[in-house]
Amino acid sequence: MTRPESVSFRSLSMLIALVSIVSYFALYDAAFISPRNLSQLAIETASTAILALGMLLIIVPGHIDLSVGSGVGLTGAIAAVLTLHYSWPAPAALSSTALFSIVLYSAMGFVIVRERMPAFIITLGGLLIFKGAHWLVIENSTVPVVQGGQSNLYSLLTTFYVSPRVSLILAALLVVALAAGAASTSRQRKRQGIQTDDEQLFLRWFVSAQVILLAVLTMNQYRGVPLSALILASTAFVIHVITQHTRLGRHLYAIGGNEEAAIISGVPAETAVIAAFAIMGTLVSISGFLQTAFAGASTTTTGQLMELDAIAACVIGGTSLKGGRGDVIGVLFGALIMATLLNGMTLLAFTPETKFIARGTVLALAVWVDVRLSRR
Repeated sequence: MTRPESVSFRSLSMLIALVSIVSYFALYDAAFISPRNLSQLAIETASTAILALGMLLIIVPGHIDLSVGSGVGLTGAIAAVLTLHYSWPAPAALSSTALFSIVLYSAMGFVIVRERMPAFIITLGGLLIFKGAHWLVIENSTVPVVQGGQSNLYSLLTTFYVSPRVSLILAALLVVALAAGAASTSRQRKRQGIQTDDEQLFLRWFVSAQVILLAVLTMNQYRGVPLSALILASTAFVIHVITQHTRLGRHLYAIGGNEEAAIISGVPAETAVIAAFAIMGTLVSISGFLQTAFAGASTTTTGQLMELDAIAACVIGGTSLKGGRGDVIGVLFGALIMATLLNGMTLLAFTPETKFIARGTVLALAVWVDVRLSRR
């Protein structure tokens, strides 16, 4: 079991890593910390973080999903084609595609648990199938989100901004909600007889509150908080409630901690895992819509390697690849670190090969730190 001091070290190391990355890029190009670029960073973080939150639900019970990057490309492409080529209203195209994604991922989860097949293999097959289906849907061409330059709900996902005044109100409400959630988690753990580090909970809330308020104040100097950031905040709140305050969340952690013991205790393991994959399907579609809207079109590279970014975000945030450990705040910090790294390298015109090396290095280091801390 990971000791409290290991968790504290992990939280501190995440903060140090984020500050170091920001300082490095800001030193070489002051535009990195400009309100405009930070707003773009918020939009870029949203799609990665939402995908990573879904990955959290898959990793906690001890599984993995390698198909989500291809799923992002496929769902974004389907919605774009329905909107552009078949003249579907954007709300109908997005909702229908999301429903399709839920059914698709539920079926994949069903095969994994009922046929007792390794999630690694099934989702690896899904990666290839979804990638091929994505290219078939767009016919290996570029499918724009809008036609004739007219905005619709699809394009507004990453182009609409909330006014500065409303942004501050929403930020304050979010900080209060995080404080209430931390207090509720502490009380719940104490009632269950679980040792709780209140100082650690307060530290994580304080750091999160500072990051949120600073980010909002900075983005308000540009155009306000982007809609995609609000979608991320809403998604994070829902996943936090699921993991910390619902029976499904307790079941997923129990399965990841000791599946045999969980089943003996009456935990419906198969139903819980299928539900986790169904939720992942929802989040894959949302991430696909955001990623495609941000690029302005669906292309053959949409969603490429996003599964690795999602896994890296989870591991950086303290989610154990063995299952049984992980939380929303850690995943959000991990996603922010990955998005910040990619945004900074793009701003400084790093070569594509350097970006691949950096992402791979970060993923390897994150797993190494996770293994080392798990032994303490």
